[in-house]
This record gives sequence, C-alpha cells and structure tokens, in this order.
Amino acid sequence: MRESLIYIPTDSSHGVVDSHLSQEISTTASEHLDESNNESIARDSEGEEKKMRKKALPMDGAPAPNEKLEQAQKMAEKFIKEKEVYKANRELIRCVALTRIIYGDGHWQLAQAFANLAHSYLILQGLPAQAIEHAESAKRTMLTGIHTPLATPEDKREILGTLVTIYFTLGVAHLAQNNGKESYLSLQKAERLMEELQELDGRAIMGLKISEKDLVIALGRTCLQQNKLDFATSYFEKAVDAVISMEGDTAPELINLYQKIAQSEQLKKNHERAIAYLLQAHSICMALHKKLSVEAAQTGLLLGKAYAATGDQQHIGAAEMYFTESLIAYQAALGAKDSLTLTAIEEFSKWLVYVGKKQQAYRLLKDSLKSIIDTYGDFSEKAAETYHIMGSICLAEGKMREAYQLFNKCLQIQIAVYGPRNGKLKETQELLTALERSPAVHEGNRLVK
Repeated sequence: MRESLIYIPTDSSHGVVDSHLSQEISTTASEHLDESNNESIARDSEGEEKKMRKKALPMDGAPAPNEKLEQAQKMAEKFIKEKEVYKANRELIRCVALTRIIYGDGHWQLAQAFANLAHSYLILQGLPAQAIEHAESAKRTMLTGIHTPLATPEDKREILGTLVTIYFTLGVAHLAQNNGKESYLSLQKAERLMEELQELDGRAIMGLKISEKDLVIALGRTCLQQNKLDFATSYFEKAVDAVISMEGDTAPELINLYQKIAQSEQLKKNHERAIAYLLQAHSICMALHKKLSVEAAQTGLLLGKAYAATGDQQHIGAAEMYFTESLIAYQAALGAKDSLTLTAIEEFSKWLVYVGKKQQAYRLLKDSLKSIIDTYGDFSEKAAETYHIMGSICLAEGKMREAYQLFNKCLQIQIAVYGPRNGKLKETQELLTALERSPAVHEGNRLVK
C-alpha cells in the first residue's frame, strides 16, 4: 500500500536562519556532545531539576542524545507548568539542538522542536519577532522533508499538529505586530490544517498545543483588526459556543468574547446588538465579582459608552446610570487618583457636555482636578486637557472671565509640555485672542489673568 504524503502550505520566499539562532543552537549542541560538561550542566539547574536529571541518568555512564532529548522535553514541560519561563526556554533550545543531532536537518521532528520554541517565545514571553524567526525555521525545516513518506499514521498526526502550531504562532505573532494580512493568511492555513487533523481517522485531537477555541479567537481578532467585521463576529461566536460547551454560560472568558463581538457590532453601527452583548458581559461580571470591583467598573464603563454612542434621547438615562456606577466602582476599588478612575471621569464629563449637562460636567472635573495634578503633575497633558474642557464649558455658558483664566492656564501647560511652536497650541491661542477683545475679561484697563 502506497504511503500518503501531507500537503504543506508553502510561501514564495523564505529567509535564511538568523545567525544568532545558529550560534545559540550550535552552542547548545556542543554542550550536549561534550560529555565532560555533564557536571557543569547539572550545576546549572537547581533543586528538583537536579533530582529529575540524576534520576533519569543510567548508572554506567553518560546518556545517549535520545535520552538527553527525553530529559530536556520533560524538564521543558515541567518548567512551563511552573511558569519558569527562562528555564523552559533553555530546555526547548536544548531540544532543538538534540533533535538536530539525532534526526538531521530535514526531519519533521526538528521542525516540531523549532515550532515548540517559537510558541514558547510568543505565549510565555510575548516576543513576536523571535517567535516569527523560529516559526519560519520550523516551516523551512518541514519544507525540506516535504516528499518524505510517512512511517505511521501517528507520524501524520504529529506532523499536522506541528503545522498547526507553526501557522498559529506565525498568525498571532504577526497580529501582535499589526501585520493583519500576514496574520490572516497564516491563521487560515492553521484552520485548514486543524480541519484535516480533526478528520484524520475520526479521532479526537489529543496533546495539541493549539485548541480550536484558541484558533477561532485569533481569527476573530485578526478579522476585527482588518475590518472584516462579519467574519470577526462569526469567529467570536464560535469561540463563545466552545467556551459554553466546556465551562458553562457564566465562564469568565465569555466576558472578553462578548465585548469583542460588541466592538464588531459597534463598528457596523449595530448599537442595539452591541448593547445586548455588553449586557451579557456585565451580567457575568456582576455574578463573578463584587459590585464595587475593577471588573464591574470596566464592563459598566463600556455599557455607558455603548448607550451614549446611540445618540438616542431614550438611552440618556441608561448611559448616565452606567457611567455613574462605573465611576463609583473605580473610586471604591482603586481610589480617586488612579489613572483608570480619572479616565472614567474624563469619558463621563465629555459625554455630559455633549448632552448639555455642562454644570454637572464642570463640577466633576473641578472635583477631580487635584487628583489629576497629583497623579500626572502640574504640567501634564491631562491637566491641560482638563483646563481646556472646563474653559470650553465656561465659554459656552458666557462666563468669559473664567473661560479666559482656564484657557490661559491650559496654554501655559501646553507650552511646557509641547514647546512654544507646537501646532497643538494654535486653538488655545486663538481662543485667548478672541476672549481678550471681550470687556468681561478686563478690570478697568487691566487684563485679568
């Protein structure tokens, strides 16, 4: 019976392996080939690591490379579970070096070792550039063995799983670098490979680094970034179904997923649908957390903004209620001087000005001014913006003298923050020039400052 080959997605261009990576691998390989280094390697590990390595070593001498590889894989898994990021990374580098020694440059198991290292850089360390380098190395390694017949069906499953890891890692890493097109293409390949893996022998996927939920969430995020809003909603809804089936309809992960769907619906101007999803997120949050918690404050603020975004008179009451509840929760959980509390005040006050509740907005900003200065400094962008909003309120209500004083403070701060020639000063300077013509800002012949 003729053995089947796996189709491996290819790209038209492939770079060369980074010299730093080559140096890293060759250094690690020489460590493991030089048996005189065994004691120094053991000293490099601590506590349980020493015990595990000693337990795995045969009594009659140094272990063979395949035994060392098994040890390194076990240690990597252990450190990943314990969130020992740098130790896990070191073991994964050893796995790459030892796999190359055992299987050679064109074997799929070397690609698997590179893929695991790439995934570690992305998920454990949040380093997308390094993740892309190592994932590309995995892809090139897989391509060199593209015509190699498969020994067993289990090999085929392992290879497909490795390809899913490679393209998922590339997709999420490109997404982190705001490279939406490359992200989407890679994640689509991962999706097709995942489907093939699921169809293989009708078996459930066991031991795969990437779950179907992880993949559809990543696809939803990259579609949202590229403004493919219908696709984004569809992928996030699939993720919601997966979470509910595994963890129930009050799972914490649903909060973020409902918020993502709401974001997509808001961009499509489907405000009522967006509000419905945010209400679900807020309901779960209130069930899982205290009413006066940061989590409740965050979901409440999003609801306030969503109701405000409709522009409908009928939603003014709901918007104000959620803005107020959010602000109270932030103040209780974080205090008046926290940046999240001050951001909520800013969002609320701008909306109050928009709907004509200027005095309420002015009092809110005036009460928060000391906290803003204490948190950000006398001469800060936030302080300048607060003075500017307060000045605009006074100007709209015909309080020329107060408006002039507030705009003048704003200008002095803007000069200190941006410099005297910055374009951001132009609007404030023009307002001050116009106000100087008003008799209300003068006392006798003296300009009030």
